[in-house]
Amino acid sequence: MSHLLRTSRLFAWLFLTGLSVAVIVTSGFYLYLRPGLPPVHQLLDIKLQTPLRVYSKDNRLIAEFGEKRRAPITIEQIPTIQLQAFMAAEDARFYEHFGVDIKGLARAAIELVSTGEIQSGGSTITMQVAKNYFLSRDRTFIRKFNEILLALQIERELDKNRILELYLNKIYLGNRAYGIAAAAQVYYNKPVSELSLAQMAMLAGLPKAPSAFNPLANPDRAMIRRNWILGRMRDLGYITPDAHELAVSAPITASYNSTETEVDADYVAEMARSEMVRRFGEDAYTDGYTVTLTVDGENQQVATEALRNGLEAYDRRHGFRGPIGQIDEDILATSELSDIILNYPRVESLLPAIVEEVDDESGEVRVYARVVGPAVMPFETMTWARRYKTENLTGPEPEKPSDVVSPGDVVYVRAQEPVQASSEADADESSPQADDPEQPTAATVALAQIPRVEGALISLEAKTGAIQALAGGYSFGQSKYNRAIQARRQPGSTFKPFLYLSALESGMTPATIYNDAPIVFDDSELETAWRPQNSSGQFYGPTRLREALYRSRNLVSIRLLRDLGIEKTLNYLAQLEISTENMPDNLSLSLGSGQLTPMELARGMAVIANGGYDVEPYLIETISDFSGEIIYQAPKTILCDENCNEVAEQAIPETDESDAATPANASQGNEEPPEIRVMPRLADERAVFILHSMMQDVIRRGTGRRALALGRDDIAGKTGTTNEQKDTWFAGFNHDIATTTWVGFDQPAPLGRREFGASTALPIWLDYMEVALEGAPSSFMPRPNGIVNIRINPETGQRARPGEDGVFEVFREEDAPPPLTSDTDGDRNGGSEEDDLSRRIF
Repeated sequence: MSHLLRTSRLFAWLFLTGLSVAVIVTSGFYLYLRPGLPPVHQLLDIKLQTPLRVYSKDNRLIAEFGEKRRAPITIEQIPTIQLQAFMAAEDARFYEHFGVDIKGLARAAIELVSTGEIQSGGSTITMQVAKNYFLSRDRTFIRKFNEILLALQIERELDKNRILELYLNKIYLGNRAYGIAAAAQVYYNKPVSELSLAQMAMLAGLPKAPSAFNPLANPDRAMIRRNWILGRMRDLGYITPDAHELAVSAPITASYNSTETEVDADYVAEMARSEMVRRFGEDAYTDGYTVTLTVDGENQQVATEALRNGLEAYDRRHGFRGPIGQIDEDILATSELSDIILNYPRVESLLPAIVEEVDDESGEVRVYARVVGPAVMPFETMTWARRYKTENLTGPEPEKPSDVVSPGDVVYVRAQEPVQASSEADADESSPQADDPEQPTAATVALAQIPRVEGALISLEAKTGAIQALAGGYSFGQSKYNRAIQARRQPGSTFKPFLYLSALESGMTPATIYNDAPIVFDDSELETAWRPQNSSGQFYGPTRLREALYRSRNLVSIRLLRDLGIEKTLNYLAQLEISTENMPDNLSLSLGSGQLTPMELARGMAVIANGGYDVEPYLIETISDFSGEIIYQAPKTILCDENCNEVAEQAIPETDESDAATPANASQGNEEPPEIRVMPRLADERAVFILHSMMQDVIRRGTGRRALALGRDDIAGKTGTTNEQKDTWFAGFNHDIATTTWVGFDQPAPLGRREFGASTALPIWLDYMEVALEGAPSSFMPRPNGIVNIRINPETGQRARPGEDGVFEVFREEDAPPPLTSDTDGDRNGGSEEDDLSRRIF
């Protein structure tokens, strides 16, 4: 008995000693590690790495930037059965333990002793929160001990639901999906609330090993994991046996779903991304910012499509340049076409296709197109394909398919039905036609070709400068170069309205007469004399400025600039805030030989459209942080005629100095922009009003008559074509919206002798404005005081005598032709001296 007592005492002392040592070691670890542990309250301030999202002003997704796809949600938005699925998979006793599951740790310890390796780890959901938010993923004892300590702290300071919410928003679930909401979209293209039980269990199986149990990469293992979780949910009483059986028998329905943008606006998206990186650095990609732009989703989509359609129309007019590749017949017969076609890129809606068979009798060509698979290309879709020779010359119209293509040719086609862009690499093999070559081909495609010509479209709200739509080229994927804001090109005759506005402010009138006659300039720097001409090659004699503008008479513009003075005109351009850095200081300036970007020209036209006020184009309307709080709002624009500093001071609300900058901007060292933007008057409103009426005649009876198709009476504009047709333009507006289009080659080259602004740029403008102005009432510039209408003799510019044929013209009061007197010289022009008229004529 005494021996048993002594043995019991020995074991008791050994137990107490071991326990004491364990307590001492544990306390030592705690005292050693505790000072380095982060405070738990940081969890409430941590910004989950959420991508940058860009939206149109009507809340359509334009783009998403960032490596991690995440959409944080609250626990109230997650179905209870989904929460239970994760607890069944990861921590069934989550609501019972205090952050550490002793049973789980004991199980992990036994696994370590028996296998020599750490396997399950015994982590609770709380411990995973500690690890995911604060610690590394190294599998070491120190990291595990830190994890336990942090879990205990987290449980003391946060409630269970908050911990579970943090966990479900942070976990990585494969395919760049972080958090349950992102995973539901990636795998099932659904919100969490719409998932089936089987789908919920599939997502719950991913945290353990996102690659090994991924339903896309390893469907068999994913199925096993899913069914095990469903069994656990049944055993734990979360689901009924019937629900379990139904879910276990469900097939895998997961597929990869990329973020679907709702507006095709890559150039606009890149402008927004670049600005956000400038403001916030690399944090722009991870801090969950939401950017709302000024562009309207529908208008932007139409702008993108109008530009592409216009460039393709020009390209078709100049013929077919032939196949983009050729596949040898032996390769064609022995290789999988679905593999070969992947060597050729898709460009927007244009798909590469391999010509398999050409049948002249039926008029059909059998092709294998990327994404579509086997398809038929009817001859009627190929009749445009005259052989390209030069920009001015094409071959004869094809009479049969073999005149255009041959077997083995690789060409671009357009599917007659829309084709989705996602997962196109797999579409060839999954196409039903690809499985059965004998199956009748249902798809029909049309011959197409990627345009070499490029273009741009910019549409501005005239009174604020807000960008309504912008397209910087045919395809952002093909070329990141944004021609709307980067390409410096000669504006040609679209420059003339600025010259004529300067003339109107200098006292000339629409009735001022200039001679449209040959003129020769000798320049020692030129090898030959300069003999400018009108685009028609003809000369029309004495011409009123109104007619000279709407008929775009070059010789009149040259004489007008000579009278105004080059330096004075350049100074006036600077007054209008139009860049003169790339403007020549010679008479060619009158023909638009300087250089402006399409955006600069569009802004200048917006100044004219709004009545002469400055505008500053801007794209970003608001920026919101990850919590939805607006941290930037575009300043309100106020148009100002005089005393603008006082107007600005009165318009700025009084604020506390401590609120002068938001924390986000202050941390980046950026000054908070003003809450209002005061735009001063740059041009005389009466001169601008008269210019409006002159530019409306460009539409009614001049080079822009094609715009009459809109059926509107409030449109004004100007076409533009440079020397050798290297740049073509159309700039048009009403009082509310100003839109400019440009077409040309990136490396300036002639577009063709029959191509002008009216034939290339104006159709693009027309397609866009038809939608942008749909349903909008007519918008005219208000008639300012000091304007008079006078009936004049169109031949002399003088007041018309009784009985003479006359037309009404609009003048500033002080520039109106003098009243008729008995000795009035009928050859004198509206208020100008006779020697001035002589100089203009000769």
